Amino acid sequence: MSRQQPRELTVINKTLVTPNMLRITFGGENIHTIPEDQESGYVKLIFPREDQKSLFRTYTIRYQRDNEIDIDFVLHEDGGPASTWAKNAQPNDTILVGGPGPKKLIEESADWQILVGDMTALPAMSVNLEKLPQDAKGYAIIEVISEDDIQALQHPSGIELKWVVNPHPGENSSFLVDQITSLPWPKGSVSVWAACEFASMRALRSFFKNDTNIEKENLYISSYWKLGSNEDQHKEVKRIDSEEMA
Repeated sequence: MSRQQPRELTVINKTLVTPNMLRITFGGENIHTIPEDQESGYVKLIFPREDQKSLFRTYTIRYQRDNEIDIDFVLHEDGGPASTWAKNAQPNDTILVGGPGPKKLIEESADWQILVGDMTALPAMSVNLEKLPQDAKGYAIIEVISEDDIQALQHPSGIELKWVVNPHPGENSSFLVDQITSLPWPKGSVSVWAACEFASMRALRSFFKNDTNIEKENLYISSYWKLGSNEDQHKEVKRIDSEEMA
């Protein structure tokens, strides 16, 4: 999260994008404290608790307009505080929002690109696809919970979108790797952008580092969540994993 002090934003609207993804539009008098050009950057939603440390939950800015931002929430049956808050949010509700943090965009200089992620990464993947040059080539492998969660996305015609349905995200760590290994591998240099559940991330990282010749500067890979863990627990697991990889 940046040094910008958290600000109170107001719920303007909410829209069900697909059965398992809810979009909330935020605005209000403090919206201009968020700098321009922050799509795919992350913010921290802050949930104060009496006599306890506030909860922080990380989300991507999907769209940004002059006086509004959109944030997409994946809806889970056993939703945490953020998705539960989003389901119950009504216009004029307010919430503290910190950030934004840095954008993570795929390297464009390679001969082709591959983007891979689950629904938690779909907002950031969507922005990446929109910002790629129109002559970009490659694949985007997008894991969704159901066929009804497939969205129309703006993307270069040379990027093939491959939607794969997994009703139980996070339970099979090799699911996304299996999708990638089944694809033809074009010649030339490749850049990768990947984000998903922690165990799936580790499987992808192992594949890209050990079974391909991708240069380090062309590989961005991150875990956005961990099955069975809340964000605070996931953050600690990521810290330990990062130290082990150093």
